[in-house]
Amino acid sequence: MNILGIIVFCTGFGIVISQLGERAKIIVEFFIILEAVIMQLVGIFMWLTPLGIVSLIAGNLLELTNLSDTAAILLLYVFTVLSSLFIHTFLTMPLIYFLFTRKNPLKVAKGMLQALVTAFGTASGGAALPVSMRCMEENLNIDSRITRFVLPLGSTINMDGNALYEAVAVIFIAQLNNVTLTLTEVITVSFIATIASLGLNSVPAGLVSIFVILSTVGLPVKDIPLVITADWLLDRIRTSINVLGDAFVASTVSHYLELKLKETDNKYIKNEEEKRRIY
Repeated sequence: MNILGIIVFCTGFGIVISQLGERAKIIVEFFIILEAVIMQLVGIFMWLTPLGIVSLIAGNLLELTNLSDTAAILLLYVFTVLSSLFIHTFLTMPLIYFLFTRKNPLKVAKGMLQALVTAFGTASGGAALPVSMRCMEENLNIDSRITRFVLPLGSTINMDGNALYEAVAVIFIAQLNNVTLTLTEVITVSFIATIASLGLNSVPAGLVSIFVILSTVGLPVKDIPLVITADWLLDRIRTSINVLGDAFVASTVSHYLELKLKETDNKYIKNEEEKRRIY
C-alpha cells in the first residue's frame, strides 16, 4: 500500500481546496463532518481499548521464545527513547531558543512547571492547554494575543516529542525483526514520522502513525503491541515535551513581536483619544 503517495496527494489536495475559497466550501464542510464522525467512532472504540491492548500484548508474549531477552531489549528501547527525549529537551530546544532570543531558557521551563505537570498527569496536550496559556500569560508575561494563537496551533502541529518517539519505535521494530535500515530509509522514517505526527495528535499513543510508517517502509506491524507495553510512561513524557516546545515557540515569537505589538497598542490608544477629542 502506497501510504506515502496518499499523504502527498492529500497534502496537495488540501492546498488546492484552500485556494479555491468559497467554491470548495461544500467539500471542506464534508471533510469537517467526516472527521467529526470518525472521531466519534474512535471515542466509542476507545472504551474497548484496554481489553484490546491486553489481548494483543498477551498474544504477542505467547509467541515469544525467550521472554527474558525480549524484556531486556524492551528496556534498552525505553532507555533509547528516554535518552533521545532527554537530549531534545535539555540540549536541542534550549539551544535553539537561546540562539534566537539570547535569553535564559530555564526561565521558560520554570514558568511552565505547572503546565508540564498537568501534561504529564493527563498525557494530553489539549487538556494542558488552558494551564499553558495561564502560565505563559501570568508567569512569563507573554501577550495573550500570542499565546492564544501560538499555543492552540502548537498543540495541533508541534509534536516534536511524538515524531522522535515514533521514529525510534520504528527503528526498534526493524531491529527486532533483524532488518537493517539504510540511511535513506532512516531519513524516510524520520520525515514520515514528522509529517504523520502533525495530524494525529488526537489518537492516543500515536499507534496510527507508527502503523503508517511501518507500512511505508515495508516492515511488519505485528510487534506494535510490544511497543504499547512501555507507552504508558513514554506517552506522558513526550506530551510534556510537546507542551514545553510550544512554550519555547511562543516565547520566541513574543521576543520578535513584543515591540511591534506595543507600537500597535499605542497607535490604537492614540486613535481612540483623537476620536474622543473630536466627539
